[in-house]
Amino acid sequence: MEIRSVLVANRGEIARRIFRTCRELGVATVAVHSDADADAAHVREADGAVRLPGDAPADTYLRGDLIVEAARAAGADAVHPGYGFLSESAAFAAAVAGAGLVWIGPPPAAIEAMASKTRAKELMAAAGVPLLAPVDPAAATAADLPLLVKAAAGGGGRGMRIVRELAELDGALASARAEAAAAFGDGEVFAEPYVEGGRHVEVQVLADAHGTVWTLGTRDCSLQRRHQKVIEEAPAPGLPAALRDALHRAAAQAARAIGYRGAGTVEFLVSADGRAHFLEMNTRLQVEHPVTEEIYRIDLVALQLAVAEGRPLPAALPAPHGHAVEARLYAEDPAAGWQPQTGTVHRLAVPGGVRLDSGVTDGDTVTVHYDPMLAKVIAWAPTRAEAVRKLAGALERARIHGPATNRELLVRSLRHPEFAGATGLDTGFYDRHLATLAGPGTSGDALSALAAALADAHGRSRFGGFRNLPSGPQHKRYARGDTVHEVRYRLGRDGLTAEDFPGVRLLALAADAVVLEVDGVRRHFAVARYGDRVHVDSPLGACALTALPRFPDPAARTEPGSLLAPMPGTVVRVADGLAEGDRVAAGAPLLWLEAMKMEHRITAPAAGTLTALPVRPGQQVEVGTLLAVVTA
Repeated sequence: MEIRSVLVANRGEIARRIFRTCRELGVATVAVHSDADADAAHVREADGAVRLPGDAPADTYLRGDLIVEAARAAGADAVHPGYGFLSESAAFAAAVAGAGLVWIGPPPAAIEAMASKTRAKELMAAAGVPLLAPVDPAAATAADLPLLVKAAAGGGGRGMRIVRELAELDGALASARAEAAAAFGDGEVFAEPYVEGGRHVEVQVLADAHGTVWTLGTRDCSLQRRHQKVIEEAPAPGLPAALRDALHRAAAQAARAIGYRGAGTVEFLVSADGRAHFLEMNTRLQVEHPVTEEIYRIDLVALQLAVAEGRPLPAALPAPHGHAVEARLYAEDPAAGWQPQTGTVHRLAVPGGVRLDSGVTDGDTVTVHYDPMLAKVIAWAPTRAEAVRKLAGALERARIHGPATNRELLVRSLRHPEFAGATGLDTGFYDRHLATLAGPGTSGDALSALAAALADAHGRSRFGGFRNLPSGPQHKRYARGDTVHEVRYRLGRDGLTAEDFPGVRLLALAADAVVLEVDGVRRHFAVARYGDRVHVDSPLGACALTALPRFPDPAARTEPGSLLAPMPGTVVRVADGLAEGDRVAAGAPLLWLEAMKMEHRITAPAAGTLTALPVRPGQQVEVGTLLAVVTA
């Protein structure tokens, strides 16, 4: 059957990615959207769009019945699930086929075989694929530690907890179950040994209905935070040829064992001793599929459509070329426990020479309802070193204005000696290095604050130009995180005189650009203002500042020990038996917030008495809402 119109049962970056290929093939596109996504980029770009009433995923993108109705109403003849949401739901795949639509994915039976990680492991063990044996939580002993509690359905790091003390196991199981149920509609979890210092290596497979199975090389996805991938690359560097061939054989064996069709990924954990263990098979397109596309020079989405139409794959595999690296750009603050951020993305511009797969465009809003990934930036080059350097440089020069992001962490990670030398590729990378990678800003922050102050003065002057700037002493305050920059300067006949900036000369000034000479070197600063937020981009690094009042407002202070909501979200539960008046230990969990499909634990900042607990489970809270007060 020839596919003429595709509904994408997804949102954001992956929906836009699929639409791009459909346009190139001359295939019409249909979007679905929640109320929160009514004006999202993927909706604006589709040929047609159907509303799914509500905001929460459970009411919208996880409603397979509504999506099938939407496909019928829009006249689509095929459904592509993307990744996440219903992409690995055998019931949804069967419903799509039952409605007479083409399912762009594997057969429901293959999805079902791999849908539960526990059942998948049993199947792979029978097929002779090496794996880690599961551990019965009820019978776990200290000898089994550390353990990894994992959701049986879904992925993306949701429903996963590392357990290093037996006393933590029950709480980890409960927390993982709750998070898995919220994200996937399935609260089943299991436990297996947690391998310290392991590498996360995966194999891309593509199979047709005529018996051909491609194994399209390896990817390394070891750099992860909260069990979610941050930087991925292909091919996985430093693998011995024998291990690489064994992974390819095991992946092909897994695909053939379940009669697989379409694109899928078989994931392995490679321990420090070089042994590979089967983790899971993702029966869908992976977030990191672009790095495979770049080195094989193929379009996996186009091939998915071809397989769904019944066409055979060529017998010969394409040949790989060079190296590709992908970085996931998130709206999050790595220094604050990876807390997701919300707000308007005023500008997202990445220099040419790299691939940008983005879920947002300028002016779009990051909400609390969905994953905070803004974009993926992918660089290809003949060698790994060149690809890593190219990606780091592009991220560094990108203009990203809006919520806080992990951009600086990405650049520092790519340039870290362990990553650059491919000597520290394991899942513990951020456990070892987060403090330095997510540390304070660069030495250029103070100069960026000076540039912001000068540009602001120029913008506020009635006519602009040096002659119209105030000549008296000026004082401005800017904050970046916990650091406050005090800028004191004056402009006179002899030019700029700024405290703490000896040897700095002002060469040019506009409301959005400042040129300074610093110790004989000319530096250009681009300045953009959005309310009290100022973004300064320069060769010294990007700097997001908050303009502060000259004199702090005493009324803005909060009671000592106050715990404020770091993001909008829902209070999902309070610690068992916790009540006002209880004594709590430093670091003790008090309550959990659910935001962007992840649970975030709120803990006591110090030992003391819980003197206020004004929130209850199910309550919606905004940023800054008082959650609790612990009095030392």
